[in-house]
Amino acid sequence: MSYQSPFSFRYGSENMRALWSERSKRLTWRRVWAAVAEAQAAAGLVTPEQVDEIKANVEKIDLRRALEIEAEIGHDLMAELKTFAEQCPTAGGVLHWGLTSADVQDNAEIVRQRAALTLLLRRLRQLLLRFADQIFNHADFPVLGYTHLQPAEPTTLGYRLSLYAQDLMEHLETLARLRASLRGKGIRGAVGTSAPFREMLIEAPIDPEGLEATVMQALGITAYPVSSQTYPRVQDYRLLSALAAMAASLHKFAADMRLMQSPGFRAASEPFGELQVGSSAMPFKRNPVRAEKICSLARLVLAASSVAWENAANSLLERTLDDSANRRSTIPEAFLACDEMLKTAYEIVDGLQVDPEGAARWLDTFGPFAALERVLTALVRAGADRQEVHERLRRHSTHAWEAIQQGRPNPLADRITADTTLLRYLQPARLRDLIDVRGYVGLAPRRARELAASIRKRIGTQGKDKG
Repeated sequence: MSYQSPFSFRYGSENMRALWSERSKRLTWRRVWAAVAEAQAAAGLVTPEQVDEIKANVEKIDLRRALEIEAEIGHDLMAELKTFAEQCPTAGGVLHWGLTSADVQDNAEIVRQRAALTLLLRRLRQLLLRFADQIFNHADFPVLGYTHLQPAEPTTLGYRLSLYAQDLMEHLETLARLRASLRGKGIRGAVGTSAPFREMLIEAPIDPEGLEATVMQALGITAYPVSSQTYPRVQDYRLLSALAAMAASLHKFAADMRLMQSPGFRAASEPFGELQVGSSAMPFKRNPVRAEKICSLARLVLAASSVAWENAANSLLERTLDDSANRRSTIPEAFLACDEMLKTAYEIVDGLQVDPEGAARWLDTFGPFAALERVLTALVRAGADRQEVHERLRRHSTHAWEAIQQGRPNPLADRITADTTLLRYLQPARLRDLIDVRGYVGLAPRRARELAASIRKRIGTQGKDKG
């Protein structure tokens, strides 16, 4: 058996794979040829019977025959054209009249990119709605916060999830705008001047712009006002950069999930099936393989955006062909990778396993350190010398940290409530209340709920499955 890409069977949905399949590509090419022939018929250049024959054979893809021809001539689009022409005995001779390959390929590419974005937007909406549920459910659930990967003040799990969802909402809006703005090359010939169509339509009732507008309307896309042999390749860079930006946010979510699942950060973890195997060597392992997959695929999407930059920068004069080979994989695989990442992120969020005991244990261990700021504030408010009590709290925290490093419980609360200097200003019960930071989460619960409500409202307004 010959090599198969992992995207052929492992990553991406059936719908996304079908969209980027060889059949789909050739079918879309044929749709362009049919739309051009129909517009030429309106100009009196092609007969209605020829158009009917072309349209009747659009879906009769014969990949075996096309590959036979390609093996002889070395041109995939021309091979498909010849295959199509063989199926249309009376109309084959007018197919591709006035066109260059990019008139077909580039416009077909935009049709498929827009369809692929529709699939991604649908997945992204579904993911955001599930995020909203989990944000709302865990808006009050306290967890230890971290800065510099060191224990910091507490936050809530719902608020942490809100950070990821907020980023993804922005990507939803960006991708929706991008989808609406994608433009094709138009129907303009070898270098984009429309010279062949000006000659062809010199005595026709429509001009080149009218013929092009008819074709673009049939395909459901618009064209750049100016194009060369191809549409500007910087558009591919904008597309893949937008996908890479979304991949970055998914990577951050997944990387954070990997940390939260590790023994040193226990708070939440991805779902783990009853029969799932974590390691071939260590049966106890519960590796975060879903999150790791997201991180891995995200890097691939980033790399694709770099290739697109090179293509845009090096598309010299009216066009060079050095973008063609890599675009066959970078664009489809970026979409397939994003499709898989969104699908996997949904699985993680939907099956999120929260660890109340682990979260409480780390709050008990490190939370008292985060409380020192509020203890200091309360002492100074009660009349203490700020510099003096700061030094005493620093010494207590140093001893407490050493105790933790030795595997003992955090003694900070006991040390502070036994310090006679501090007790001149605050009672032991008041100090213990201040050291318990479970409620020291500020506006996090309220803001988390507000974001969840905003997501539900905005996505509900857009429509869950609207492209």
